[in-house]
Amino acid sequence: MNLYTSSSALFAYSATPRVSTLHSISRFSCSPKSAGGGGGRSWSRSSCLVFCALKLRGVFEAAVEKKSSFSSTAAAAAVVASGSAYNQDEISTPRTFIDACTEQDLLLGIQKEVKAGRLPKNVAEGMEELYYNYRNAVLHSGHPNADEIVLSNMAVAFDRMFTDVRDPFQFSPYHQAIREPFDYYVFGQKYIFPLLDFRNSFLGNISLFNEMEKKLQQGENVILISNHQTEADPAVIALLLESSSPSIAENMIYVAGDRVVIDPLCKPFSMGRNLLCVYSKKHMNDDPGLTDMKKRANTKSLKEMAMLLRGGSKIIWIAPSGGRDRLDPVTKEWYPAPFDASAVDNMRRLVEHAGVPGHIYPLAILCHDIMPPPLQVEREIGEKRVISFHGVGVSVAPEISYQEIAAALGDPEQVTSLAVLDRVKMRSNRNRT
Repeated sequence: MNLYTSSSALFAYSATPRVSTLHSISRFSCSPKSAGGGGGRSWSRSSCLVFCALKLRGVFEAAVEKKSSFSSTAAAAAVVASGSAYNQDEISTPRTFIDACTEQDLLLGIQKEVKAGRLPKNVAEGMEELYYNYRNAVLHSGHPNADEIVLSNMAVAFDRMFTDVRDPFQFSPYHQAIREPFDYYVFGQKYIFPLLDFRNSFLGNISLFNEMEKKLQQGENVILISNHQTEADPAVIALLLESSSPSIAENMIYVAGDRVVIDPLCKPFSMGRNLLCVYSKKHMNDDPGLTDMKKRANTKSLKEMAMLLRGGSKIIWIAPSGGRDRLDPVTKEWYPAPFDASAVDNMRRLVEHAGVPGHIYPLAILCHDIMPPPLQVEREIGEKRVISFHGVGVSVAPEISYQEIAAALGDPEQVTSLAVLDRVKMRSNRNRT
């Protein structure tokens, strides 16, 4: 069996609007069809642009057709990006996971590499747990080819994780997505895709994303001030924007905490995103001996961001909360975590001093159910990954005018931060309803 069959054989959907609403909100409806025979696609458009899998499938097919995609050559090939490289002359990754044909092959492969001393036991345990949780979530989707999707996606995921364990990739302050010889962006999209219930997902205010694209084309910058829910946020945003705003989906730069560029189960997904790597304030003092190093690293990343903004045509996503939203222990509801006022004000200053026009928009994400974080902030790397099949939502609010807010409310820093957070909460509530 060819595990890397073109995704047209794995994903056959028709996109039809289940619900059309006002305020430029699209609801996505992707109904499973058989992968063979009559797996055609029908299109329907309302006043809102409806997401469909057609473009994504085309991207997947293009990635699979690359000569290096999902091959032993790709696994050992030199990947040069962000100051780190894989040298195929120094390392050759076994085909333990790539050659797996069954679930048993994958799980036995983990044990084999542990016994061979090539895979740390704690990483192996995390991989096995991840497999079962991912499998159960995809099976819950009801897709007729769920078993094949799970095997294909997990084989590639394990291969990428194992490759990085053997030759760890080092992220620089500004990391550009690795698209060749192995396309990590497509890998991440394909992995998260079957976890989203598109029948119960939506993208709000598409017209504002179109507005952003025009500003970017004119050389202007866009900043998205957002809440943060899961490790899958970048993939969720990109999947919902893939059809209507593909350039935003692929070119967005994410301000990312250190944990997603350190955790071996997370790193391969991070390698497919454009990142500005920082240390979160929540973990700044976990090890007092490293605090000064972390602060210096954050200063470097801040300088990189300033340089990027001076170049124009950049769209940057940042979560000023410094971490993921967590369940309220009393109400059992999810709400955006409080924003760090200094982080919001820093973004304002960077935009204003970039030398090119810049625009700041509040963005709300609702996707906690597909991959909720631990109830408490954990110091140790290697959290338990709970995974579910669920609907998601992304919505953007109109551009923020700092001058108007400050003039109306007074305090130019603290009040502005609260005002931006309030707009994110409003969009979050819209996502929820």
